[in-house]
Amino acid sequence: MSVQSESSDVETLHRMGYAQELMRRMSGFSNFAVSFTIISILAGCLTLYYFGMTNGGPAVITLGWPLVGIMVVLVGLAMAEVCSSYPTAGGLYYWAAKLGGKSSAGWSWITGWFNLLGQVAVTAGIDFGLAFFVNYFLSLFIGSWPSPLNAGTDLRSRLSIIGVYAVVLFVHGLINTFGVTLVARLNDISVWWHIAGVVIIVGVLFLFSKYHQSPSYVFTKFVNLTGFSFAGASIFVFLTGLLMAQYTFTGYDASAHMTEETHNAAISGPRGIVWSIVISLIAGWILLIGVTQAINDADYATAAGAAGAAPAVIFIDAIGKNGAALLLLIVIGAQFYCGMSSVTANSRMIYAFSRDGAVPGSEFWHRINKRTRTPTNSIWFAAVGAFILGLPYLWNPTAYAAVTSIAVIGLYIAYGIPILLRRLAGDKFQRGPWHLGQWSGIVGWIAVVWIAFIAILFVLPQAAPGTNFTTFNYAPVAVAVVLIFAGGYWFLSAKNWFKGPKVQGSTDELARIEAELEAVGTPIPAGAPSS
Repeated sequence: MSVQSESSDVETLHRMGYAQELMRRMSGFSNFAVSFTIISILAGCLTLYYFGMTNGGPAVITLGWPLVGIMVVLVGLAMAEVCSSYPTAGGLYYWAAKLGGKSSAGWSWITGWFNLLGQVAVTAGIDFGLAFFVNYFLSLFIGSWPSPLNAGTDLRSRLSIIGVYAVVLFVHGLINTFGVTLVARLNDISVWWHIAGVVIIVGVLFLFSKYHQSPSYVFTKFVNLTGFSFAGASIFVFLTGLLMAQYTFTGYDASAHMTEETHNAAISGPRGIVWSIVISLIAGWILLIGVTQAINDADYATAAGAAGAAPAVIFIDAIGKNGAALLLLIVIGAQFYCGMSSVTANSRMIYAFSRDGAVPGSEFWHRINKRTRTPTNSIWFAAVGAFILGLPYLWNPTAYAAVTSIAVIGLYIAYGIPILLRRLAGDKFQRGPWHLGQWSGIVGWIAVVWIAFIAILFVLPQAAPGTNFTTFNYAPVAVAVVLIFAGGYWFLSAKNWFKGPKVQGSTDELARIEAELEAVGTPIPAGAPSS
């Protein structure tokens, strides 16, 4: 699928019209590590595990995972092929601009805004889940600490979760501000933390759990705690339960957004996308089977009702408080790495979109910290945006599931548009050094159909009655707001001035931009053209 690129990374970036403003310090492994860390089976799988328990039970948890995973591999393959042709931090919206023909600016605009929504929602979902687990851990050892298990009825508990959530986002913003070298090193560690974490959690539960459910329980037991009871409700509930897996498989576009900071980007970026999905698919399935077989069925409703802390209840039932605390620390560590990487990828997308003038206040958001060579302002845009998206939890305890739906819908619409445009471009598409050959067509069209299906599925009600203030899925509202804002902004103003990605200048002008950054002590990579 790949051959070595003959051009240097910086020359490729120059051909696309951009200067090497960001620090190109990431290896191919580090690029993979960013996406693998954001997928984070120890974050996505476990923080939304309760949703699988209520919307389908063990059957949707263990069978829905490989079903969704295989479809996501196809989506990732289709994206990777386009990434190889256009290895730039703009990622999806840049691809849409290059493939959109006469309507390229409009396609780029709508793709970018959905990508921005999805990226912010993913960051919110990850760090909100981390706040849930941290609060539960603290409540185990500090008697006065409000337990997240009471969040449905206790405002103090919800305020505690929001407080921890704010602190976590602040720390993640701070780490990213220090520079990509630190983030890359932490991401490399994160890969092994996740792999070792899965081995430890599954091993402990298989060896020491008080409960060991049968294979028929693990793979076929169906549970419906949603309140839906209409004809065909079981099928509908099972399909909505796929959100647990589909949400986990998000954020792997990070490998594309980090290509301007990655060596051999036209090959490393696509590989990072695909391998992060494949390894997560295998390791995540092992994790889910291990946790599900350790469920105490007599305490099923209590665990399911614990929302984001459901796995913690399962751990305590299975191996007791102290053993559960150890496993919780492993999960919390993985979630911390995951949220950090999500802010990284999110900020690069905001930086690139602002570089092309698409975000209000673009000059401010595009600004680079010359000392660290990071888009500092975009980093804090990502963190604050995620915090705002999580605030509805204060009055709607089911808001977390809605945030995850927003992440899935926003990101996958942004994934699907350039894949569709690549298929419509046909032979006009210029393949990069990494491509799918004769399989490109069938892989791409299956990916488009799957994305259309889940975009409809996850705006539907997730619990009965659906119209109740505390059970309402506000994902369609958030998606509608973006559509109205981005669409209205486009027709009223942006269509007159936004022409898609805009180049920064001639070769001499790009060299001048790089020289200014080099002058403050952060030289551009060796091999970059000097004029």
